[in-house]
Amino acid sequence: MNIVLLGAPGAGKGTQAGRIAEKYGLTHISTGDIFRANIKGGTEIGKLAKSYIDAGKLVPDEVTCEIVKGKLAEVSANYMLDGFPRNVFQAEELDKFAKIDLCLNLAVDDKLLMERICGRRMCACGESYHVSTLNGATTCKKCGKELYRREDDNPETVGARLDTYNKQTSPLIGFYEKQGKLATIDCGAMTPEQVFGCVEKVLDKYIK
Repeated sequence: MNIVLLGAPGAGKGTQAGRIAEKYGLTHISTGDIFRANIKGGTEIGKLAKSYIDAGKLVPDEVTCEIVKGKLAEVSANYMLDGFPRNVFQAEELDKFAKIDLCLNLAVDDKLLMERICGRRMCACGESYHVSTLNGATTCKKCGKELYRREDDNPETVGARLDTYNKQTSPLIGFYEKQGKLATIDCGAMTPEQVFGCVEKVLDKYIK
């Protein structure tokens, strides 16, 4: 079973990806991780990607596709793609060298995503919180250190990220729907546990 995991920033993809990979024995393939591994390893494609990143430019779709193609050649089956494809061109290229069985789309309203991301508070120890559950507290319950908001967790940056996702990535919903491979879960106000319960129903039904 090969899956594409879709979801806007803040939709909870990271949390669900870990649970899906563990329960269903899938290799979790994150585009970001592949880029970092190639750059660290000094591969030719990694050097090319780094040249764009160092120049403050987006890595071209063709380069991204080649990097993913190389990784999938090592895995071959039973994987979950996270962060790729990011647009229809990449999805069309992916179909040329891989067989995708299902696209799992985690849908969350933009307004809720904005509240979720902008309300996040982090601690240096790794713990994370949300202002809605802190009751005015400003320190970590685990280690007592002062909590902070990440620089990019502000309305302007989050709005720009969501706008980019809606313009470039959300068309993939229609792309996979036409192929009969789309399964959308309306995450809304559900807890991560409730979302995973819905994910299990979708995947268990698909496997059967």
